[in-house]
Amino acid sequence: MRGKPVLSKIDELRKRIDEIDEKLLELLNKRAEFAILIGKEKSKTKSNFHVPDREREIVNRLSRINRGPFQNDSLKSVYREILSATLSLERPLTIAYLGPQATFTHLAAMNQFGSSAVYVPTDRLDTIFSEVETGRADYGVVPIENSMEGVVTHTLDLFVDSSVNICGEIFLEIHHFLMSRGKDIKGIKKIYSHPQPVAQCRSWLERNLPNIPHYEVSSTARAAEMSAKEKGAAAIASEAAAGLYRLNILARKIEDNKNNYTRFLIIGKTKRAKSGSDKTSILVSIKDKVGALYYILEPFAKEKINLTKIESRPLRKRAWEYVFYIDFEGHIEDKNVVRTIERLKKEVLFLKILGSYPKWS
Repeated sequence: MRGKPVLSKIDELRKRIDEIDEKLLELLNKRAEFAILIGKEKSKTKSNFHVPDREREIVNRLSRINRGPFQNDSLKSVYREILSATLSLERPLTIAYLGPQATFTHLAAMNQFGSSAVYVPTDRLDTIFSEVETGRADYGVVPIENSMEGVVTHTLDLFVDSSVNICGEIFLEIHHFLMSRGKDIKGIKKIYSHPQPVAQCRSWLERNLPNIPHYEVSSTARAAEMSAKEKGAAAIASEAAAGLYRLNILARKIEDNKNNYTRFLIIGKTKRAKSGSDKTSILVSIKDKVGALYYILEPFAKEKINLTKIESRPLRKRAWEYVFYIDFEGHIEDKNVVRTIERLKKEVLFLKILGSYPKWS
């Protein structure tokens, strides 16, 4: 009579993992049940169904008590999906972004809101603002600057007349991939891409694909879509775009500068509470007088507030007048920020607070 098979050490460990997975599933469902109950209580008091500061509090608390070996970056990614899926049981968030699918803006939005949100692609930046203003989208994600190419001026201009608030920021590391229907780089006859990736990959293209013509399109995802339909065409786009359009990646990370990041802003109607590590954005229009710029910078220096960005844009409604977009460290409710804003109001023609929000981490 044969005895029971002896489990190997690996089999025993896998059995323990299976038991833990079953417990995790049970706990996730219990968590979801409590989240549904909280949602019902919110509806009674007409409270906001999405409270981003609570989500941040959850992740920060777990990161503080985490003893590993599970890394905090991985923990944040897991909880982003748990929170996204849980929220969708009540009502999924609707996020407007500059489409189509698999653009870098889309990737940035998914990094923030998880895969259970509803993503609404638009073909114009101003449409993202209007989607949020009208309530058709809970949030919008818009590019504001790239570490290589500089500021996105159209985004800055839209803040002048918009009623939205800046609710957060996202930094996305940008990598470019060369992709095509074909499997050999020698078969490439043309390249589609957005102008920025072409500029960021210029040296690589000159070394590896000299004399191959480049065709500008509205987005990297659109480039991938077009190259999927043409023999001999290639695209410079994200790795996600290659997967979406079933293209072969012929070269990876072809950007000339590996320190390539894009900063995105999250826009919405909510105002963020103090997190302890915040940033504030404002718009100011200065008086036309000698030393005008000095007088708006002086209050920040006196209050020892660190400016992280200042950018000027011409006012479209009045010739030769300018509005300044300023980012600085601190929350609008901080005492030194309050004093600074009060002093600024005496020196400027126009001041608009765009929002205070947690710094990206």
